[in-house]
Amino acid sequence: MLDKKSTLRGVFMNGVLNENPTFRLVLGTCPTLAVTTSAINGVGMGLAATFVLIGSNTVISLLRNFIPSKVRIPAFIVVICTFVTMVQMLMQAYVPPLYDALGIFIPLIVVNCIILARAEAFASKNSVARSAADGLGMGAGFTLALALIGVIRELIGAGTVFGFSVMGVSFEPMTLLVLAPGGFIVYGICLGIINALGAKRAKNKAKKGDIAA
Repeated sequence: MLDKKSTLRGVFMNGVLNENPTFRLVLGTCPTLAVTTSAINGVGMGLAATFVLIGSNTVISLLRNFIPSKVRIPAFIVVICTFVTMVQMLMQAYVPPLYDALGIFIPLIVVNCIILARAEAFASKNSVARSAADGLGMGAGFTLALALIGVIRELIGAGTVFGFSVMGVSFEPMTLLVLAPGGFIVYGICLGIINALGAKRAKNKAKKGDIAA
């Protein structure tokens, strides 16, 4: 957990690495599995969620001393809905193909547990700068995770990355990976590898600490 003295960089990196919402906290798995059939979809969803995270965290932090505790959750949802509506309208106007590809998962950002969790656990208790840094870090971590899963699924499942063919005409795509079961398979493998590396890193750090002591 972060303490009050942690720097803005520390708050940001916490969301990217230590408490990555997808690989460490295992939040937002519904859009993670559903939209990562291609890299561009994963990046698009991640950026949309990042916009909402930064905006809602900032506003909720600004209003944290004025929102009564009994209505804080409804108030948070109203703020989140405002930013989701904004990003939905912007995507529909400027990137309609991506808007159509993401479909219902754009408005469902409102109930994404990552957004509400950061509002409740962080933005309602911290300064505007720290809350914005937390939103940016969590959004970046979420975007990187979706991009990684999307690249793997698209590359093996279709032979392309961001729509560009990289495997050649002789490549036989494993179409299972762009279907629903493929999402579970790739996510599970990535989750296992990243957590194994994290556990090894923590073990090495503890070992170095024992040696130093």
